[in-house]
Amino acid sequence: MITVESPAALADAVGQRATGDWFTVDQPRITAFADATEDHQWIHLDVERAADGPFGGTIAHGYLTLALLPRLTGELLDVGRTAMAVNYGLDTVRFLTPVPAGGRVRATVEITGAEPAGHGVRLSSTVTVELEGAERPALVAQTLALYVPGG
Repeated sequence: MITVESPAALADAVGQRATGDWFTVDQPRITAFADATEDHQWIHLDVERAADGPFGGTIAHGYLTLALLPRLTGELLDVGRTAMAVNYGLDTVRFLTPVPAGGRVRATVEITGAEPAGHGVRLSSTVTVELEGAERPALVAQTLALYVPGG
């Protein structure tokens, strides 16, 4: 875990990295995501058809893997004296390897920048989501968050 005393101290954390625990992306989660987003493509839901498809089984939506970033990274950065932290956006996202149903993923966060912005500090990070047993990551994203000082 990366720990800093306050949003102002985030600049001192540039270059630091932390890696989270493994998390299983199971078929019920994939199905729930399909229902929530109304993306019912067979490659995500039809187990029998997907078994004969290009990946040998169902795969998670790329956007599901992206949506799991708060779960995968939530315990990796502790910023003290923060009133709130909000997503600020993404600069880039690349889906490099499909996540099969039942696959295990984990995230590594590397802090790449911290600059004063608006009411706080804009944090830039590279988040790499590793797929257990795969040569390439499932996802790499350049993420932005705004940390507002307080408390």
